[in-house]
Amino acid sequence: MAGGGKRRPRGAAGAAGEQSEKNGAVKKRRSNQADIPDSLCQEAETCYQLRLPEDFYQFWKFCEELDPEKPSDALVSSVGLKLVGPYDILAGKHKKAKSADVNFNLHWRFFYDPPEFQTILVGDSRTQYHMGYFRDVPDEMPVWVGANEAKKGCVISQVGDNVFAAVKLFLSKKLKEVADKKKNAVLRDIDEKLTRTAKELGYSLEQKTLKMKQRDKKVVTKAFHGAGLVVPVDKNDVGYRELPETNANLKKICKAIVDAPTDEERVKAFAPIQEMLTFVQFANDECDYGMGYELGMDLFCYGSHYFHKTVGQLLPLAYTLLKRSLFAEIIEQHLGSRREEDLDQLEP
Repeated sequence: MAGGGKRRPRGAAGAAGEQSEKNGAVKKRRSNQADIPDSLCQEAETCYQLRLPEDFYQFWKFCEELDPEKPSDALVSSVGLKLVGPYDILAGKHKKAKSADVNFNLHWRFFYDPPEFQTILVGDSRTQYHMGYFRDVPDEMPVWVGANEAKKGCVISQVGDNVFAAVKLFLSKKLKEVADKKKNAVLRDIDEKLTRTAKELGYSLEQKTLKMKQRDKKVVTKAFHGAGLVVPVDKNDVGYRELPETNANLKKICKAIVDAPTDEERVKAFAPIQEMLTFVQFANDECDYGMGYELGMDLFCYGSHYFHKTVGQLLPLAYTLLKRSLFAEIIEQHLGSRREEDLDQLEP
């Protein structure tokens, strides 16, 4: 562990950082093609303090056509997916909640969901499969839709740049698994309707679009969850420096801490992390905020309560320095109530 990490060579992350996202197309208020009352859209976005993309609303309309009575459940019996999260507001579920003080930052927030992830669909409860929008910056639109199985770990897979593409990918896998002819026919029918609707609306059904590939170029490090972290890096390479440990080594350090037989052994095993925290302080002083962001995210993704205090020191500060204050708020609340079950905050 010689030295406090080094800055990433220019070109891998680029100087554009997140600034290039801030163009007219991103800032434009969504067009109301989905025929959902503006007041309802505003309510969904106000509850979460996040703007939602047009495909979110269009997918609700698509599910309304499949099941006008219960759009949230339109895909449950056939596909095995339920619309949740901000869709609960479109469904009016929040009005029936017992508590008036609902914390939407934690609504359907699974154990390994970083603040960048916003759950919109849930699947198999045994693996806790769920899909959600992934944002690099809270006041910008999502960069893609991701999927995670919380019972298996922290890894987030990219499944498309809109919800139609994500569900199409899920459907195509399901079609290969379902042998029953009747069930298969139902799935094929939904698949055809979804494909037709997405094409009419002009949504790409590719798992990896050009826009997603361009975002990949801005990623400074994959992090344990694999979704990648994006921070602005200027022309002098200021913004991110690498951790002095590889992911594999950092996981070994974490394992030694968690598996330590005594508290005394655990304190000893924590020494490399303590050293990295010193490097993070130097990095923050020199505006390389990405280093603390990466270490904090990796320790969060490892999942052990032994790291919660350190994550609580690293991530809120990193988000604040990166001017992503909503994410700082979310991680603090999540660490204070990090659960594996009972994630529906609107459960009556």
